Amino acid sequence: MIIEPRMRGFICLTAHPAGCAQNVVNQINYVKAQGPVEGPKRVLVIGASTGFGLSSRITSAFGANAATIGVFFEKAPQEGKTATPGWYNTAAFQDEAEKAGLYAKSINGDAFSDEIKQQTIALIKQDLGQVDLVVYSLASPVRTNPRTGVTHRSVLKPIGATYTNKTVDFHTGVVSEISIEPCNEEDIKNTVAVMGGEDWDMWMDAMMEAGVLAENALTVAYSYIGPVLTEPVYRKGTIGAAKDNLEATAFTISDKLKSLNGRAIVSVNKALVTQASSAIPVIPLYISLLYKIMKEKEIHEGCIEQMYRLFNDRLYNGSTIPTDEKGRIRVDDWEMRTDVQDEVDALWTKATTETLPEIGDLKGYKSDFLSLFGFGVDGVEYGTEVNELVPIKGLQ
Repeated sequence: MIIEPRMRGFICLTAHPAGCAQNVVNQINYVKAQGPVEGPKRVLVIGASTGFGLSSRITSAFGANAATIGVFFEKAPQEGKTATPGWYNTAAFQDEAEKAGLYAKSINGDAFSDEIKQQTIALIKQDLGQVDLVVYSLASPVRTNPRTGVTHRSVLKPIGATYTNKTVDFHTGVVSEISIEPCNEEDIKNTVAVMGGEDWDMWMDAMMEAGVLAENALTVAYSYIGPVLTEPVYRKGTIGAAKDNLEATAFTISDKLKSLNGRAIVSVNKALVTQASSAIPVIPLYISLLYKIMKEKEIHEGCIEQMYRLFNDRLYNGSTIPTDEKGRIRVDDWEMRTDVQDEVDALWTKATTETLPEIGDLKGYKSDFLSLFGFGVDGVEYGTEVNELVPIKGLQ
């Protein structure tokens, strides 16, 4: 079939298998060009099919020559209907891993469930024995707690007061004002239940009990802080409450891992175009301005650049892992530089529908967004027939 992007709000309803595959190959080539990482050899990535999770898996496999197991929840393709991008990303990753002689297997299912946890543990026991690194990179808006059976849904709301600021429709380029009503206590509880650290803790408990964590095992989860500009809707909003919980959970897990000389840690990453960030008002405008500045300063990074730097410079640098006063790794350090944020603040006051094409990088934002779904990727022949029914090798 000929596949074109079909948009609905901040979601693209189609994905291009060849474009997704090329994205994966590009990331692999980047890692190879940087050189080997003295990293882990047996890795589990929970949330392995897109974004930071996918880049973590690529860095582990093609940087550290690691055996990897990836867990994710993606829709398979059907006749005349494309899969979700993460399906095609994983299919391409599996193909490239096979060519490179690397162990790689994948599990498609609800990572929040006990069933998928036990299936994953059984696969580790069968094939790898134990793992050295567990990457926790889930980004779902909904979670059913396997203990209670309650389904929780996260919300993007400020806490305490209505938040009003600028935003941009990245499809049209129209800058407008938006107001977001504050949440209630139930909203906070639900968002923490979905995006906080409870499920990460459950994964690590199950793996500890099963004996599939190696001596000195490390587990890392991903977070974001962002600038004062976005605080009300992000870090001091419902999502921020969930991130606070996630970061606190790292210390709880670390205490449990002491018997293995293991450690849990949170990496605070840079703002990037993702399906999740595109849904948060204010963030697309902030990223458009941020990208313009960071590209001009030649310090812009995408997912793979971030993850390679995290693995090579922080997690596996041959010495102590550098952290901030709250015990977090900061690979958002370039984004949060004073000179960068001062320039974002100055541009923010000037941002209008008319000025944004010049002062921001909305074009880069749109390009990155389409690329998430395999569209607009250099070297791909769009407008020609492709097979949407792509299988994933190594799928359990």
